[in-house]
Amino acid sequence: MPYKLFDVDKDIPERKKHTYVKDNADPTEDIPACNTKTVPGCMTERGCAFAGVKGVITGAIKDVAHVVHSPVGCTFYGYGSKRYPTSQDMPDGSKFPIENFNLKYIVGTNLTESDVVFGGMKKLRQTILETAKEFPEANAIYTYSTCTVGLIGDDMDAVAKELSEELGKDVVAFNAPGFSGPTQSKGHHVANHTLFDNLVGTREPLETTPYDVNLIGEYNIDGDLWVIKSYFDEMGIRILSSFSGDSTHDEICWMHRAKLSLVRCQRSATYIADLIEQKYGVPYMKVDFFGPRYCAENLRAVGKYFGLEDKAEKVIESRMKDIKPQLEFYKEKLKGKKVWVFSGGPKNWHFPRPLEEELGMEVIAVSTMFEHEDGYEKIKERVDEGTIIFDDPNSLEMEEIIEKYKPDLMLSGIKEKYLAHKMGVPCILIHSYENGPYIGFEGFLNLTKDIYAAVYNPVWNMLEFEYETEGGIEEMSMEETEEEVAK
Repeated sequence: MPYKLFDVDKDIPERKKHTYVKDNADPTEDIPACNTKTVPGCMTERGCAFAGVKGVITGAIKDVAHVVHSPVGCTFYGYGSKRYPTSQDMPDGSKFPIENFNLKYIVGTNLTESDVVFGGMKKLRQTILETAKEFPEANAIYTYSTCTVGLIGDDMDAVAKELSEELGKDVVAFNAPGFSGPTQSKGHHVANHTLFDNLVGTREPLETTPYDVNLIGEYNIDGDLWVIKSYFDEMGIRILSSFSGDSTHDEICWMHRAKLSLVRCQRSATYIADLIEQKYGVPYMKVDFFGPRYCAENLRAVGKYFGLEDKAEKVIESRMKDIKPQLEFYKEKLKGKKVWVFSGGPKNWHFPRPLEEELGMEVIAVSTMFEHEDGYEKIKERVDEGTIIFDDPNSLEMEEIIEKYKPDLMLSGIKEKYLAHKMGVPCILIHSYENGPYIGFEGFLNLTKDIYAAVYNPVWNMLEFEYETEGGIEEMSMEETEEEVAK
């Protein structure tokens, strides 16, 4: 079986099963080991379960105040770290009084040693009351456990239930301390189930239409949601609830009234689509709007479901007319450039084919931090033979990939960006984006422009590295360093 052990992993041979090189002759079940605890000795790039709740699912909701029950460090970690912009528009036509409220404020209980010894529930209760007083415009308060709380055993659900009655607004507790799962994916799971169990079905929308959808797993990173919404508006489809980009607390409560759920991030949010289908009979469709071909195919599928095929074709035709000539220009410039895609999960199977088909790039490697088996099966299906597919890469493996396979570009997150830069490789952020949005037709053009600007930035030919020789330490340019390494 074509599993690979990196040179740097000779002392942790169990890493071999996490790295797979695609061979078309292999059975489908041959994929990297995944969704397991990080191998001891690895410098993992993963996030924790708390990050999966607050950093991904709930952080995009625009009218909620967030209380992190933790020492101050975890509170700061949960602060607005992703580009989840929100409009002030509310479902009833009013305006939320604070623009981007979700990105501006976060509250913490600041647990100390005495709280660990004697319990922090009193402090949590007081903090929630003070938060409600400080932010009366917040329509709900969400509170989060962290590793410290998981260890001392504070009953956050009891506090949330008591204060929901006292304050007259929902207080929701999310019990996903950082250590509760192998990756942040555990936090996605907890958030989906908590929101479903506590909220879905508890309120009714002001009105419904035959064309109402839930857009699930869309977090409006740098405006992605608004791109998709513009397509749906032209097709006559209404987003009743977004889970959870630019969403309100109430929208989560009435997700059961949609006619169809569309699941975009299938790793983080298929759970709630399943639950809504099981309890309320709302069917769901898995969709992919990254890259022109996938976007067109999925708009057609949604249009067919509602009998709006002609309107879908008009949207596709108008957008392709605008971007096609520009993509042809960039394809000439980027053809043959090697790229490594490293995301949390689904973007590893969203991006490879569009990069190859539309831009002529060569995807040499894909890697993820928290993908599961079904995601790796999709990745394997969409990459070419010889592509390296690996799970939870550590920092030394990342360096080895760059040194041996020499990608011209990385698409990854903020933690990996600066390692790549130090090794003379440009990097585009695909979690929080550079100059997004990146979704849809015009979004893919935005990504293409950022790739072109990064690859052809002259700074990469100006870098100088210190290189130790027998005569001492010498400075070399990037090109000279590569020649020396090749020797």
